[in-house]
Amino acid sequence: MDYQWYPGHMTKAIRQMKEDIKLIDIVVELVDARVPNSSRNPDIDSLANNKARIIILNKSDLADSSKNAEWIEYFKEKGFYVVAIDSRKKSSIKEVSKIIDKACAKKKERDLKRGIKNRPIRAMVVGIPNVGKSTFINTYAGKASAKTGNKPGVTKGKQWIRLNKNVELLDTPGILWPKFEDKQVGFNLACIGSMNDNILDNSEIATGIVEFIIKNYPGLIGDRYDVDESDDIVDIIDNIAKNRNCIKKGEEIDYNKTYNLIIDEFRSGTIGKVTLDELKKDEENA
Repeated sequence: MDYQWYPGHMTKAIRQMKEDIKLIDIVVELVDARVPNSSRNPDIDSLANNKARIIILNKSDLADSSKNAEWIEYFKEKGFYVVAIDSRKKSSIKEVSKIIDKACAKKKERDLKRGIKNRPIRAMVVGIPNVGKSTFINTYAGKASAKTGNKPGVTKGKQWIRLNKNVELLDTPGILWPKFEDKQVGFNLACIGSMNDNILDNSEIATGIVEFIIKNYPGLIGDRYDVDESDDIVDIIDNIAKNRNCIKKGEEIDYNKTYNLIIDEFRSGTIGKVTLDELKKDEENA
């Protein structure tokens, strides 16, 4: 399965961000805590070179909490300021405000020495589609400042949002990169909904989700769907369909409905708290 999706507006967005970065003090990058490495656009590192950097592990409530802790340490060792949040909760935003102040402390000192007072911090919010940027901004600003949706590509153009007297945010469209060198990255992004579902094979995604969870989080699939995890994967999918009444007329299994059920319940966290990205030894030592 070839995971490729790069609409023309993404090329334009990258070009615009290269211009806008000149106005920015700090880059706030949202990633999905379930795939914290896969959901990082590698273009951002070069784009944000020499800028203060924050990584926000959003949707951390849907991810494995022990894995969240591991990834936080990993990114901190890389020199990032890091925080894990559920952007729907206002309590999480306090943590973000603290870390923005911390990351921009030296900049504020320089401004004061130059006689510049009370200039708001200008932050660019970046992230691939469907990591929750708009929800984050809406919660942060306390009003519906950015459009939200559960489909990739809702945010089409840039918009400045004044959060308070101290911080201004520049929202940007969610952008992927032209080619996924690692097929696993493409699969992970398909699982969280960062690509258009209409171009993907839902059978491969759903089956992959079930296989991964059985291997890495034994018991979750069995408990959720009342199936025997030791069965063959084909039998497991069939039994999920039967137990969830995904049946067409004539007692025929509705596989499309079954696959979509599994994908939706993974994305919502109904199956359980799962992290797809795994820290490898070479990454830990990098």
